[in-house]
Amino acid sequence: MPYFRGEDRVAGWLILGGVIGLELAIVALNVLFNQWNARFYDAIQNKDWASFQRELLIFTVLAAAFILGAVYQIYLQQWLRIRWRQWTTEKYLSRWLEHGVHYRMRVVGDPADNPDQRIAEDLELFALRTIEIGIGLIGAVLTLVSFVVILWSLSGAAAFPLFGSTITIPGYLVWAALFYAVLGTIATHYIGRPLIALNFNQQRFEADFRYHLVRVRENGEQIALLDGEPAERRRLGERFSTLVGNFRRIMNAQKRLTGFSATYTQASIIFPFVVVSPAYFAGTISLGILTQTASAFGQVQNSLSFFVRIYATLAEWRAVVERLTGFAQAVAEGERLKRVSELAHEERDGIGLGLNGLDVRLPSGAPLVRTEKVSIAPLESVLVTGATGSGKSTLFRAIAGIWPFGAGKIATGRGKKLMVLPQRPYVPFGTLAAALTYPDAPERFSRAALSEALDAVGLAKFKDRLDEDASWPHILSQGEQQRLSLARALLGKPDLLLLDEATSALDEDSEAALYRLLAARLPQATVISIGHRSTLFALHQRRLDFKRLPDGGHRIEPAPLAAA
Repeated sequence: MPYFRGEDRVAGWLILGGVIGLELAIVALNVLFNQWNARFYDAIQNKDWASFQRELLIFTVLAAAFILGAVYQIYLQQWLRIRWRQWTTEKYLSRWLEHGVHYRMRVVGDPADNPDQRIAEDLELFALRTIEIGIGLIGAVLTLVSFVVILWSLSGAAAFPLFGSTITIPGYLVWAALFYAVLGTIATHYIGRPLIALNFNQQRFEADFRYHLVRVRENGEQIALLDGEPAERRRLGERFSTLVGNFRRIMNAQKRLTGFSATYTQASIIFPFVVVSPAYFAGTISLGILTQTASAFGQVQNSLSFFVRIYATLAEWRAVVERLTGFAQAVAEGERLKRVSELAHEERDGIGLGLNGLDVRLPSGAPLVRTEKVSIAPLESVLVTGATGSGKSTLFRAIAGIWPFGAGKIATGRGKKLMVLPQRPYVPFGTLAAALTYPDAPERFSRAALSEALDAVGLAKFKDRLDEDASWPHILSQGEQQRLSLARALLGKPDLLLLDEATSALDEDSEAALYRLLAARLPQATVISIGHRSTLFALHQRRLDFKRLPDGGHRIEPAPLAAA
């Protein structure tokens, strides 16, 4: 319902109305075909040439109308499907990528595995199967209502002897169709129920296998250097074996369901003739009435057997809904963590960065970083040091507002721009200009500014390739990626720049030159760096060190600017 209440609701309702209207027209045409059956076969039985010709002409008109309705119903269904998918994809993407929700979902151990598959595939399947099942159900109900009246009037009453008396059952063919369909539905559900869980798991295993294939591609250099191909082949083989094993279980379940459905369908073709033929051979009904009755019985039985025919699709649809529901719940949890976080962010005048009563914790609640009060003045450059794993990077995440676990106040300058440069920069696919200006658009900067930024950080050899669309994460070395990240800072001109070992892949001389470049080009910026090299001491004005506490946490303390 959110789509049909959203901003695209007018178009959605109009298209849906068109689809339902065409379904109603197709049902009406089936009723006319049923009536035509009686007249046509009576004309054959009576050898009435004139009536035979007239009925052929009527059939041509009905068939043309049916074909036209069927074609445009599929067209409108596809139109509704792509609009619905577009709307839901935009909504899911906006929620997933809003204010670090995707990151918080991963930090807490995201139960919604493979969000890429849920957005790319499950949303498409949801729209497709919902329309398919929904329109099919509407058609089944309309067909049942239309043909049950016809079948009731054609079947009359049947008399059955019971314990010496006679029981008359009016509309016995209707009850026969109902009995046949109910038995088929119960048996289908019993046989096909395992498909629901199997389809859910299959989608998960497929996504997991594809995800690890992508990881091998993305980390090909590291794997090749470590001669890790046999290990990766073994790991991928294990995942694929799990996928194949589950698919074989689906095959067996589908085989049982298909066997029963095929038997049920084939039996339903002859069943109405078996029920009605005694009256025909007794001479009480004509050949036309026989075929009309059999057709009406088939339509009623087919509509009552809707769930028998659609069960495998319904099982797949339910698995898709469960996966999307789990994803929506995980997104909601990521949003909730942001709302309930006790890490308060505020803006104040005359400050570079302020930490007051800060207590940063792990998702488990274990202590990580705490401090009573830390104040960094505007334009100051500060080096943050400490043992690996002491929480330095997590402190930067808290300052940036994406880490929700903890309490205390984090103050930054009023109206000031914050930028964080991590140790491993994100370099998107596309043009080099887009990678350089990320997350801003390249059009925001002049071509001269982009070239000058590359030149300044030592990437002058790439100036002529700004418009080249290539796999830049694989073309650029780790050091070149860090230089590109620093060029982003030159273009973005932040007021508070956090460098999380952002020059660790560079040699010491290059690192010093780039720090001097930042000081010269960003004189308005407060710079806070995480680093382990002693050569960084001379490039900063003061130092903060992380000291381990007995409870496993770490306290931020001032430390001398001297080699440890």
